[in-house]
Amino acid sequence: MPARVPGAGGSGEERAGIRWTGDDDAEGSPVRKAVPVTRGGGPQAGPGLLVVLVGAIGIGPVLTYGLSATSELVISDLGITAAQFGLLATVCFACAAVGNATLGRLADRASDMALMCTIFLLAAAALGLAGVPGGYVLLVIAFGLSGVAQSFTNGVTNRILVQRVTAARRIRWAGIKQSGVQASQLVASLSFPVLAVWVGWRGASLVSILLAAALLVLTWRVLRATPVVVDACEDADSGPAPGDAGDAHGRSAETTPAPSGHGSMVWALAGLGFLTGVGVQATNVYVPLFAVRELGFSLVLGGATAAVAGAIGVTARIGWAHVMSRGVPAGTLLVALAGTALTGAGAFFAAGATGWSPLLWLAVALHGASALGVSVVLMGTLLRSIPAESMASSSGVVTAGMFGGFTLGPVMMGLLISGPGGFQLGWVAVGGIYMVCAVLGLALRRRTRS
Repeated sequence: MPARVPGAGGSGEERAGIRWTGDDDAEGSPVRKAVPVTRGGGPQAGPGLLVVLVGAIGIGPVLTYGLSATSELVISDLGITAAQFGLLATVCFACAAVGNATLGRLADRASDMALMCTIFLLAAAALGLAGVPGGYVLLVIAFGLSGVAQSFTNGVTNRILVQRVTAARRIRWAGIKQSGVQASQLVASLSFPVLAVWVGWRGASLVSILLAAALLVLTWRVLRATPVVVDACEDADSGPAPGDAGDAHGRSAETTPAPSGHGSMVWALAGLGFLTGVGVQATNVYVPLFAVRELGFSLVLGGATAAVAGAIGVTARIGWAHVMSRGVPAGTLLVALAGTALTGAGAFFAAGATGWSPLLWLAVALHGASALGVSVVLMGTLLRSIPAESMASSSGVVTAGMFGGFTLGPVMMGLLISGPGGFQLGWVAVGGIYMVCAVLGLALRRRTRS
């Protein structure tokens, strides 16, 4: 019996390569519509869909990463403090956290096309507002809009993976998809400082609208051409993908989802996402400023620190996804990632204490290889265990946890570096957070083994 196609309607049946889905209209009468489907031997999801998924994950953070890379210009131009600059990212992530927590059920019912187009339109609007000459309040509004654009990106892209990508490729594609955030960090951190030299940081934001527009057009074309893969839906219902860890009955080794609501594993992943998110964005937002103020880097070279972290993060997320697809438990990976991130925080501290730039580059590399890879493990665990019809809402809970951490991280770091302890106290706090993550990872590993 063919699996239900979430996001495309209600329950349905398949005839002649067409999935007929049924929903009730406002008066309770059945409404039937056709959704193209294919089996394993039919058309397969190609590079275009992967580009769209990466773009959907990466377009929202462009504003945050771009202005972080030019933070010295933004701060001096607007006459604000470092803490006020950190509040911009806090507003963005707070809006994203609230959106992920509240819009998940709505995203479960909305179509893939509607959600994906909304993501790119909201991101373009945020970049446009940031490019309008105005004061600090207008920039706060732009960052809030950027946060809303990130409210359901993980949910809809995870659902697309379950619906349109075969199980054999799903976890690896998830790693590439999640690297969209670091691809955004790489592109924005390199392009914004260079563009700012020519057209200012506002002009750089306006130019970035072209990227959102191009991705919107590509999304419209690719999603219409990529059918739902029946085999992928059936794989999602029947058990973990090949290479995923599972027991003799086909259940995921990570968790067996509850029939309704969100299971304890979803909330545990959300908690880990929150703590990691604090450390990730406390670092991401302030690394360029740390390099410029504490180590005497130029504006472009300061932006390059974030770009290097993003480049390493791209490869790290793909690599960790490959490791996870071979059946390595999530708890084991989380412990390894937390330990490496803790070492990176120590290297940041040492760089500030000695003023030796090679230590900064080492810290950036460790940060990119570890902390930036955690979301792949979290999303991969969901893909192993959550059915497609509740993927958007479950992903929303975990992503809300991460964005809650993203919200706290920049404002925490901004307050710490504005005080007498400076950046050094900030790096100590980040290291302490990663120590807690390591302990929780150990607890999760013991739980899955038992």
